[in-house]
Amino acid sequence: MKKYIYMSLTMVLVSMFTLCMSACGDDDEKDMTKPVIASNADTDNPINCQVYHLGEVIPFRYTFTDNVELGNFNIEIHSNHDHHTHSTEAVECEEEEHEHEDATPINPWVFNQSYAIPTGLQRYSAAVEIPIPSDIDPGDYHFMIRVTDKAGWQEIKSVAIEIEEQE
Repeated sequence: MKKYIYMSLTMVLVSMFTLCMSACGDDDEKDMTKPVIASNADTDNPINCQVYHLGEVIPFRYTFTDNVELGNFNIEIHSNHDHHTHSTEAVECEEEEHEHEDATPINPWVFNQSYAIPTGLQRYSAAVEIPIPSDIDPGDYHFMIRVTDKAGWQEIKSVAIEIEEQE
């Protein structure tokens, strides 16, 4: 009986030691760095203060990087008729007087779409064509970009764009 207890206790201790060693080893491999929305003035789109027109397409082009593995990205576009800020860009657009300025939006555009990034990538160049509805309120909008890595870390970039009526 003592032999049975001794062997059981030994097996429990060995199991606990093995479990502890594998758990402790995982700490070295944890991703503790958030992904990056790479900045390239030649290819990034949209950029701050860019103007688009109702019915056009916004060609979204950004590159994302991560030290371990990327997860997904999200694009959100929403009205900025109240001139709020997200403070991710230092540049402020020059405001022009518009007949729609400070008006309560009747049909503001809200776009929110997530996109998967292929598994195993540390670098991804995203390209999405986003059609602008022709029946939305023209005016100031925020274009929000979020990229998340596999570990759940997230980076956000917000740019101000303007949508005008067709000339």
